[in-house]
Amino acid sequence: MSVIKKYWKSVDQFDQNNPIVDRLEQNEFVEKLPKDFNKDDSKVQDNSTTRRDFLKYAGFTTAAATIAACEGPVIKSVPYVVQPEEIRPGLANYYATTIADGYDFASVLVKTREGRPIKISKNSESPIFGSANARVHASVLSMYDSLRLKAPKINKIDSNWDDFNSQVKKKLDLLKNENKPVTILTQTFASPTVNDLIQKLILKYPNVNHIVYDTISESETLDAFENIYGFRGLADYDFSKADTIVSIDADILGDWHGGGFDKGYAKRRVPKKNNTNVYSMSYHMQFESNMTLSGANADTRIPGTPNDQKKILAYIYGKLIDEPLKFVLDKRLEDFANQAFKKLKVSGPNAVLVSGIQDTTAQEMVLAINTIIKSNAFDPLKPRLIRKGDNIKLQKLVNDLASKKIAGLITIGVNPVNDLSDGDKISKAIKALDFSLSFSLKLDETASVCEFVGANHHYLESWGDYEFKTGQYFLAQPTIRPLFNTRQYQDFLIEMIDEEQSYYSFIKNYWTKNILLGKSFSKALHDGYFTKENSIINKLSGFEISNKIGDYSSLIKKNKSEKMSLILYPKIGTGDGRQANNPWLKEFPDPITRVSWDNYLTISNEDASRIGLKNVSVANGALNGSYANVIVANKSLIAPVIIQPGQSPGTVGLAFGFGKKMGLKKELQVGVNAYHLYKNQNRVQEVEILPAPGYHEFACVQLHNTLMGRGDIIKETTLEIFNTKDKEYWNPVPKVSKNHIETKVTSPEVDMWKEYDRSIGHHFNLSIDLNSCTGCGACVIACHAENNVPVVGKEEVRKSRDMHWLRIDRYYSSEESFEKDNKSVDNISGLSDSLSRFGQMENPSKNPQVVFQPVMCQHCNHAPCETVCPVAATSHGRQGQNHMAYNRCIGTRYCANNCPYKVRRFNWFLYNKNDEFDYHMNDDLGRMVLNPDVVVRSRGVMEKCSFCIQMTQKTILDAKLEGREVNDSDWSCACSDACESGAMVFGDINDKESKVSKLKEDDRMYHLLESVGTKPNVMYQVKVRNTDKKI
Repeated sequence: MSVIKKYWKSVDQFDQNNPIVDRLEQNEFVEKLPKDFNKDDSKVQDNSTTRRDFLKYAGFTTAAATIAACEGPVIKSVPYVVQPEEIRPGLANYYATTIADGYDFASVLVKTREGRPIKISKNSESPIFGSANARVHASVLSMYDSLRLKAPKINKIDSNWDDFNSQVKKKLDLLKNENKPVTILTQTFASPTVNDLIQKLILKYPNVNHIVYDTISESETLDAFENIYGFRGLADYDFSKADTIVSIDADILGDWHGGGFDKGYAKRRVPKKNNTNVYSMSYHMQFESNMTLSGANADTRIPGTPNDQKKILAYIYGKLIDEPLKFVLDKRLEDFANQAFKKLKVSGPNAVLVSGIQDTTAQEMVLAINTIIKSNAFDPLKPRLIRKGDNIKLQKLVNDLASKKIAGLITIGVNPVNDLSDGDKISKAIKALDFSLSFSLKLDETASVCEFVGANHHYLESWGDYEFKTGQYFLAQPTIRPLFNTRQYQDFLIEMIDEEQSYYSFIKNYWTKNILLGKSFSKALHDGYFTKENSIINKLSGFEISNKIGDYSSLIKKNKSEKMSLILYPKIGTGDGRQANNPWLKEFPDPITRVSWDNYLTISNEDASRIGLKNVSVANGALNGSYANVIVANKSLIAPVIIQPGQSPGTVGLAFGFGKKMGLKKELQVGVNAYHLYKNQNRVQEVEILPAPGYHEFACVQLHNTLMGRGDIIKETTLEIFNTKDKEYWNPVPKVSKNHIETKVTSPEVDMWKEYDRSIGHHFNLSIDLNSCTGCGACVIACHAENNVPVVGKEEVRKSRDMHWLRIDRYYSSEESFEKDNKSVDNISGLSDSLSRFGQMENPSKNPQVVFQPVMCQHCNHAPCETVCPVAATSHGRQGQNHMAYNRCIGTRYCANNCPYKVRRFNWFLYNKNDEFDYHMNDDLGRMVLNPDVVVRSRGVMEKCSFCIQMTQKTILDAKLEGREVNDSDWSCACSDACESGAMVFGDINDKESKVSKLKEDDRMYHLLESVGTKPNVMYQVKVRNTDKKI
């Protein structure tokens, strides 16, 4: 007798009364997809079934986003019964969209699996703003934040959108009839349609006023540009066109002007032959107070106070216009300022000067200097439109709120209660208003005091359009059905102005009429961007220097105060703090300090010693730091201290984006709120620093800061030596002694291992160029997203149990340069000299050179880890990858002990579905971000970089299905795919025409710890510094 077996797909199917399962079994889809679906653009809006309603058609239905459109949080996943046409199980779909959250602006590609967005990538085809920094990569996880608002609220009680819109409209009509002023306070939208909607709202409600503010202000730069060109924008820069870069307090590799300059900058940082057959590269000079990514990558870095920086800018400008100086500049600074001036003068159009000084006159000087030298890298005629904030209008609003001159306030995309220094005053004022509304993703500090709270879509659930730069337009499209009962604020605005259409229709109609001019909307949507050359703003003209710039010496103010300067700054991992509840970003180590889970006061060793502040390493190998009382005017806070090499004496730094409490899980409520000290939205404040009792426990992933002359880890040379000396001088292959004869370690004669023929099939290698790597860390987050790397929390990181598959080591020089470090080691004589000299070399220089080195599993052909594993859990593949079989691993950790690169990570605990680690892997919604192609590891097993084997195998299978050879451009892994600067190149060295194969033969190529003889499949390119000071 045969038995018919029934295979259960979900525990929910045991429940015969479950309406979701019943509907799925009867009819999975509400309506069938039309046969002509998506063929005709005009029918997309008419169809009740849209192509981008992924969860509706993808089958990955949930209790929140099911076909039945149930409301509430995601609890369980019910698999589909009938395979939909668009989604093929096991295959990823990619969609172009745009992030524009008010701080980060980028055109991106979204990878979806079974209807779930699981990874963000840069949009390489986009002509501009196609890069994705660490925060953009992590933004996919923010969509699955379990603390997001799930419905609109009225007086803190969940409501529905009909009641919400009705009551808001009544309030607005009442205030209009009473002629009481209402202000809309928003982020910078950079959106043509949103600006149009707001203007229509103001037309209907004349009592409404619109004010824009940027959380981290660039108002003075905008003011200067508006004074000169009559338009509010930011001059754009292309650093690939610059031979000389002089930066005065501008972190061009960070978030200055919205960021995204890495790619152009890196192009000129790699030595290339010029017309005279000599290698050349750009020269970068950085004046700054805090140690930044830009300063760390500069050829020459000069620390100085904010007042020093203003003097240096005025000095250069005065020399350019040939006017006598009306102030005295310190001799050391004058020498550097004169060097910068001469470099600019000699390079002429191939030079550029940039500055982040928050002063309108200073920014006018920057525009003037670049106009005088006719800089090719300077583009004022097509400005960036991603910052529009106005500090003067903002301050007036704060005063009007306090004096009750405003009756209503609508905030969209901003959190002024948390992000302004007068937050407490603003909170009280909002509570006293006749009408208050906040559109927000979270119940944050501002939303919590508002009468109405609109639950906003995440950008991955939204339609949108943007103009980031004059003539460069971008489109955003939903990549998933809204997880909760949320709504775009644009749809709310449309309803308020009584237009009966969706925001999608509004965008399409606006673009058809004003932007596309006959071009295809579908193609623009597919590409994610559209370029329009004939923009009105392109008619901006230059200016006469003498007519626009006043007495440049007015920039210099005598600072009689003996107080130190506090420089507030955005961390590369947190930005302005919008994603404060994102565990990936919290555990992301800062590239400079290598500290995660905290912000802190950076201070020079000189000032720390004077004040009595310390950093100490404790018995378990962790780092502790003193607390300091930071006093700005009548406000103060207690912050932990990091003694930072390169910090200018007389200054301290503190990062934005921490200290939030509302809308965050308890474990992520860390750090102090620097916005409390952000008076008048100025990053530089006079400050008094006093010691405070106690020590703070840091989670620092790298405590050894210097190389101590170990030139085989970081190989570097100068451009002059690179051009004039043979490779054996600046990149020698290590040698060992065989029969008292020095033999290259790469020679088979000294190899203990049996060689195999690796020329058959594919053999993967990864090349990392130390000249191009800026240390931005985008690769670290991309690796997390692609490979389901767990977040372990501050306490575990503090115990050196972080799980990053890829780390970016940061090293300081002990002397002024690494070259001097190496000479110091070479000159050691005797044991006593060795002990004292190496002891001194453990401490970084006051103003050290800095280098970044990404390190992951090196996939050694002669891997020491493979020989010691007792159960063969780690083994070598024919394609050059070192494999891990997780279900074989018994956790002896012999492999980690035997690895000279220390790149293996051990799962000390179960990091998913464990309340002790309450991060995204511990809730059902957060686990939706997991990549189904990569197994989630369990407790007691070792894990490490796999060269993203799931990606390489897919590339091979795709080519096989299509009956073709794999192209070199097809290969990628998460880190190389995320690397905007081009520092990481992945490919097949058996393809002799591939880029990575040519890099392997380059004179600059070397392997990490090559003398060990492991023969890695990861290679590095020698770092070359342009230290030639000849003018």
